[in-house]
Amino acid sequence: MDSAPPPVLRPAATLVIFRQPSALQPPELLMVERSQAMRFAAGATVFPGGKVDPQDMELAQSLTGDDPTDTAARIAAIRETLEETGLGLGFTRRLHYDEAAAARAILQSGGAMGDVLARLNLALNLEALTPFARWRRESVGGFDTRFYLANIGTGAVDLAVDATENSRLFWASAQDSLNGAACGALRIIVPTLLNLERLAQFADFAAARADALAHPIAPISAGRMMRDGEEWLTIPEGLGYPITAIPLSAAQRG
Repeated sequence: MDSAPPPVLRPAATLVIFRQPSALQPPELLMVERSQAMRFAAGATVFPGGKVDPQDMELAQSLTGDDPTDTAARIAAIRETLEETGLGLGFTRRLHYDEAAAARAILQSGGAMGDVLARLNLALNLEALTPFARWRRESVGGFDTRFYLANIGTGAVDLAVDATENSRLFWASAQDSLNGAACGALRIIVPTLLNLERLAQFADFAAARADALAHPIAPISAGRMMRDGEEWLTIPEGLGYPITAIPLSAAQRG
């Protein structure tokens, strides 16, 4: 009897955004608390991101590049971040507040990133995103999500929650988010949890980027194993993660 074919996973992209007001403080990451009404990860605290749209792939195929799938994911990460937070990142120049608001309005009214570029005379800087990880949820309706790093430096930026998919935006160090999950103040799913554990190691964006470039990026799907009578979730070694196994009971904190 033939085994069932693997589920078709939906491509998605996430952007881990750094800022560091002072070298004496750990870098902060932009976190998004998802609305309780969302079908996936309702109420969870995650990084900005979402699924890759067909228009992202169309734009990617019109641009030069060796891997249109990666290019489309980068476009989606930039687009979703702009839609969700109002932050215009990944363009060849910094967007003024009015430009970012206009770009966001185009996207929220059904426009695509190509429309934003044409109407506002903008161009993308896809090299501003550094590939960091790739996580898969192997299930019907699951996602194949590429994670990228980006940096906004030290300056303050204007943010505004979209009030539909998300209920709150905030900046926090990786360790502070882990502490919030440990005490139940934040709900964090496994990929975010283990990415935060990895990101908590770094004193600045440069160190995080160097680590990302030093490790291979292979699709990660959490497996299961029994250890001392308890079920654990595991991920492969050698991909840069300091923690590669956690008890199932701790897999979704908060």
